[in-house]
Amino acid sequence: MAVTSSCKDGGMKMQMDNGKYVRYTPEQVEALERLYHECPKPSSMRRQQLIRECPILSNIEPKQIKVWFQNRRCREKQRKEASRLQTVNRKLTAMNKLLMEENDRLQKQVSQLVYENTYFRQHTQNATLATTDTSCESVVTSGQHHLTAQQHPPPRDASPAGLLSIAQETLAEFLSKATGTAVEWVQLPGMKPGPDSIGIVAISHGCTGVAARACGLVGLDPTRVAEILKDRPSWFRNCRSVDVANVMSTGNGGTIELLYMQLYAPTTLAPARDFWLLRYTSVLEDGSLVVCERSLNNTQNGPSMPPVQNFVRAEMLPSGYLIRPCEGGGSILHIVDHMDLEPWSVPEVLRPLYESSTILAQKTTMAALRNLRQISQEVSQPNSAGWGRRPAALRALSQRLSKGFNEAVNGFTDEGWSVLESDGVDDVTLLVNSSPGKMMSANLYTDGVPSMSTAVLCAKASMLLQNVPPAILLRFLREHRSEWADRSIDAYSAAAVKAGPCNMLGPRVGSFGDNVILPLAHTIEHEEFMEVIKIENLGHYREDMIMPAADIFLLQLCSGVDENAVGTCSELVFAPIDASFSDDAPILPSGFRIIPLDSRMDTPSPNRTLDLASALEVGPAGSRASGDNAGHSGNTKSVMTIAFQFAFEIHLQENVASMARQYVRSIIASVQRVALALSPSRFGSHAGFRPPPGTPQAQTLAGWICQSYRCYLGGELLKTEGSESILKSLWHHPDAILCCSLKAMPIFTFGNQAGLDMLETTLVALQDITLEKIFDDNGRKTLCSEFPQIMQQGFMCHQGGICMSSMGRPISYERAVAWKVLNEEETAHCICFMFINWSFV
Repeated sequence: MAVTSSCKDGGMKMQMDNGKYVRYTPEQVEALERLYHECPKPSSMRRQQLIRECPILSNIEPKQIKVWFQNRRCREKQRKEASRLQTVNRKLTAMNKLLMEENDRLQKQVSQLVYENTYFRQHTQNATLATTDTSCESVVTSGQHHLTAQQHPPPRDASPAGLLSIAQETLAEFLSKATGTAVEWVQLPGMKPGPDSIGIVAISHGCTGVAARACGLVGLDPTRVAEILKDRPSWFRNCRSVDVANVMSTGNGGTIELLYMQLYAPTTLAPARDFWLLRYTSVLEDGSLVVCERSLNNTQNGPSMPPVQNFVRAEMLPSGYLIRPCEGGGSILHIVDHMDLEPWSVPEVLRPLYESSTILAQKTTMAALRNLRQISQEVSQPNSAGWGRRPAALRALSQRLSKGFNEAVNGFTDEGWSVLESDGVDDVTLLVNSSPGKMMSANLYTDGVPSMSTAVLCAKASMLLQNVPPAILLRFLREHRSEWADRSIDAYSAAAVKAGPCNMLGPRVGSFGDNVILPLAHTIEHEEFMEVIKIENLGHYREDMIMPAADIFLLQLCSGVDENAVGTCSELVFAPIDASFSDDAPILPSGFRIIPLDSRMDTPSPNRTLDLASALEVGPAGSRASGDNAGHSGNTKSVMTIAFQFAFEIHLQENVASMARQYVRSIIASVQRVALALSPSRFGSHAGFRPPPGTPQAQTLAGWICQSYRCYLGGELLKTEGSESILKSLWHHPDAILCCSLKAMPIFTFGNQAGLDMLETTLVALQDITLEKIFDDNGRKTLCSEFPQIMQQGFMCHQGGICMSSMGRPISYERAVAWKVLNEEETAHCICFMFINWSFV
């Protein structure tokens, strides 16, 4: 018989060795729960210490306490899984409702199109063509009168009663676009609805101006969603400012606001846009919250906004947000953006940029949804990866980088910018700013010592590129900084250009370190990521200045590197920062922006596919077109905007201007050279960017890896090895696969996604990591003893162990396999390592 202790009702059962159960007292449960919250998995020593510290647990054996903690962890895991499944179920229920509503709307649109098609067919069959001059003149006159009436509608009454009438009309028109058939919407390619997707995104077809529509699920309540969306400068990177001129309440509980909004120009080739808007916030009968807007360009008897210098007044047609509460929490959100951006005011080559609904969807509509989803994740998962680490500070830094770059590209006079005289060639525009506000943001630091800069100079230019995918070009600029950047300029930019910059582009003397890309954070969909560029051991010596070897740090923001995303703007923006990297670190951004101009973006082909080789490596594979892209590769266009800022002492303006002009021209020449190399040639013999001699393409290397694995280990590394899927399968292989060179000190040359995640690095920074760096002393000794075996026998299997990531984090792995990779000539090309079942300790 087992001895049982007395207990009170409500205690928890405990199984004894003989199969009987006893119950814990509430006091015992409370003590165990307290320890569980402090340490869910206590060691044997800690459990014994608990028994000693808590007399009420003295009659319980350590083994029994161990079982209690196992059961408690199991219950916690079940509770979390149940909660997760409930959340997924709520999302699926809401998404199902959203899809059913979308299906109903599409059925109405189909019915309307069928009716219109029947009507026009009958009208065409029954109508007789007018052949007399008078009838033609009548038709022309009628058409001109109708056009004039559309272009010059009668003025709108802007009195309080008139504004309410405009607001109600705006609300009705917005709802007809958001949930009705007022606009023919075409789904944006690549948008797959689901509980974890961004939502359903569509673009307009055949309507005035450009329009985009999206609907999706957001884990925030409607009031919070409306608050975030109305604060447009906090999430819309192209928004310079929104000023509220007047606020009035309506009788139905709504609010009318008169707003003046300014948008940055995306390039140096076109003026910026501004809007004079009415915004109406109200609650519908079903409890939905609505925020809708429209332009007030033609009103009388009320406040107005005259034209502003350097801006073109654009028009916002009825647009806005329909926010409905979602059962179980969160919101169902419908977004409509509909604008006429006055494309007549820009050069003809840029007009697709102002006539593309796809670009509007990417930059505005989807940006709103992504920002909401990002904030929602930060609220629900405060300790998650990506922006989850100091999310507010990191988002603020990314916003400052974007805003500073936009300010440099636009160079508004009201911010203190003035244009410097040209040197006779208008390819590079120079502006200077010595206003106190600008210098506060440009007060850079070097080794903790404030610089003596008193002004900022910006050198900027825009260039047209043809037949070069923006994402591939941007990735090359990011991963091969040495191909275009002058390290001496990086050094002196970090030092705030304090002394004689006129000779910066002279002969380079001294040792220059390597670039190391250190991942910092990324958004949940990886469409934007922030990183720190570390330029190691940079030493530079000149007669007039001695600068000791030191590391330089650049804060860098990168977006638009997914070449499969249609109409995406690709940006690479960076700024020197102090090594301490405080949240309020002053920054002076420079960088690149590449925007596609292909007019076919709004009618994409469903055959567009991702060429994984080009996504992994900038090489011949990187310039291959796939699917629908191949047929149009020779006609794609994009515009690149370059802007570089330099802080300097005002008496050195002439020298700095000469240096900046020369530097940006050298960058333009480098970009043109790279673009030509990345551009597919019609003749085929020189297609693609050629890698260094002896460096295989990613697709070829993947084949060598799999063939060598089969040869030495007698098995298949991948389940399928089709010619088009081998690299993709290797890239997504769950185990970490890394290749290293055969040099005296082996360095890594290639890794799949799991390998890069394990080492916490990128494909470029991977090439700065030596094999011995990732092992401890015991691992290095084992490696030295077994490396000859790999070369002689062809393979080696190593039991589990510990290695280190590039960030110094310990990694445990269950087993490691290494094999010799042979090329087509049957000679050793590299060594491939596979770490099985790895995890961070």
